[in-house]
Amino acid sequence: MTRPSNNLPPHVESTILDISEVHEEYHRRARPLQKLANAITGTVARPGFLLLLTALVATWIGANVVLSSHGHRAPDPPPFSILSCAASVAALYLAAMILATQKHDDEMALHRDQLTLELAILSEQKSAKIIRLLEELRLNDPDQGDHADEEAQAMAVPADPKAVLNKIRATQAAMRSDG
Repeated sequence: MTRPSNNLPPHVESTILDISEVHEEYHRRARPLQKLANAITGTVARPGFLLLLTALVATWIGANVVLSSHGHRAPDPPPFSILSCAASVAALYLAAMILATQKHDDEMALHRDQLTLELAILSEQKSAKIIRLLEELRLNDPDQGDHADEEAQAMAVPADPKAVLNKIRATQAAMRSDG
């Protein structure tokens, strides 16, 4: 895939390309039935489909009413039981396709959340390392004081994700019990 030429810095363009590739790979690995369900729900979700569906239903009802009123045998006279049955079956299939599409999208969101969490943890570890190195430089610089910077020392230690999660849960539980 070629990188588009614009005014964005190269690292931003690279990030955009990487994200696009993750999404493309995920959709490429979708099964054929999943792709079909996505295509159908994507079509049904468009306003033009609503207009088409309205026109089809109005035409069906109109044709059957006109045929009945002129003494001809209508294929689906009022109360339009064939139309009602067809609409019910279509709604059942559409609901199943929407659920399948939503499940597929939820899986992508879960992967994206996992990636975001992993990158956030890695970034936090890298930041702690940078702070540690800067603190070492500061302490080794003769022009700087050798006083302890407690905040820098605390920030130089990467957070334990499990401990953070436990603290969040405990805090939320305490707030619920107080409220």
